[in-house]
Amino acid sequence: MASLNPGRSRTRQAPIPIAAELERRLLAGETLLAESPTHLLEVVGVLESYGEVLDAYSINLVYQAEKQFLNPLPIFKFLDGDPSLARIWRHLNHDRINFEYAEYCQKAMFWHGTGGLDAYLDTDAFRQGCAAIIRCKTRRDPLLGLLHPLFPDFLIELIRSAATTHALGQFWRVMSDLFLDLARAERDGRVGSIAQLVDFLMDGLVAAAAQPITYAVEVAGQRFWVLPPEAALTFLVDVAVPYVEAVFLRGMPFLGTVSFNAQAQQISPDQSRFAYGALYADPLPTMGAGIPPSLLMQDMYRHLPEPLHHWYRQQGRGEGDVRVKICASFQKAMFCVTNAAIKGTFPHPLHSTDEQQLQANRAYAAAWVERLSHARTDCLSDESAAEDGSRS
Repeated sequence: MASLNPGRSRTRQAPIPIAAELERRLLAGETLLAESPTHLLEVVGVLESYGEVLDAYSINLVYQAEKQFLNPLPIFKFLDGDPSLARIWRHLNHDRINFEYAEYCQKAMFWHGTGGLDAYLDTDAFRQGCAAIIRCKTRRDPLLGLLHPLFPDFLIELIRSAATTHALGQFWRVMSDLFLDLARAERDGRVGSIAQLVDFLMDGLVAAAAQPITYAVEVAGQRFWVLPPEAALTFLVDVAVPYVEAVFLRGMPFLGTVSFNAQAQQISPDQSRFAYGALYADPLPTMGAGIPPSLLMQDMYRHLPEPLHHWYRQQGRGEGDVRVKICASFQKAMFCVTNAAIKGTFPHPLHSTDEQQLQANRAYAAAWVERLSHARTDCLSDESAAEDGSRS
């Protein structure tokens, strides 16, 4: 799924709907993705698959942060504590979940560094906690004991990375459960439209909004806080929103799939202007080694629910381009998740009659639309709905 800079010309049609329509939909409480039975099938199915994958990602990230903490050679970090020959053989033969994609998302969050989590990682309280951990760790690890005096910020940076890893694991634990609950709700008849789907996701995000994000490690039998309760970090504001910023919006350019001219500054030196995230990306899973979204599409392919897989087989080249189809459906699903996050974080109720509150809501919507209007909004149209009608 290679990303192109939205500031550059594209061969595809202009984004639909336009910025004014996006803003109208957000302020009216309407969905960004058009209502369609096919859209519902795609989004529910791909999120169910994603929920299964995120379950594995979450378990592994938490394992890495807790059991591979400051391990200078974490060669078994993707094995979740099971270094059996059978597990290693499956890993080497790629009969496994591609945890490299989870690492990519973690690195994107860590590098872009937005929100309350990143702010806490720069505080004196965090550095003091790191100092206590490092003193204990270096007394028992000769290699780290040698490295720390030479590079005094190195271990602190590793602890920052571990904190982001654990926080992302906690975030994905919530999202995995939410996406799997959504699939059950759709089968039970509680969700039967894109509007109900977005509301279901919004309710789940709001319910988890204040869930605390904490992280402790054990070193030589002693327990140390890395993200203590006193930091007052919470799920929605301090982790979920930074994740959307880093992965859905900014992302990182995938070198090797698109050529960039450094002299022409085709990649902005300002990270805040990056637009290589999931909402901007072109559906181009090359399946080349190391292309992060291709790894995710492969993981989701292994867990596709049969109704969606059957529908994919009836479209286009059938099984031949199924990962491209997954990629396109996934992008629609991420627009729905973003839609739910925006709807759940408006500063005031959408039905308010207070003019100041309405102005605040309009400003909030406009800030989102400024970025979303350059994304792959062409996937939001109801063309698939028209196809459904022609087949029925």
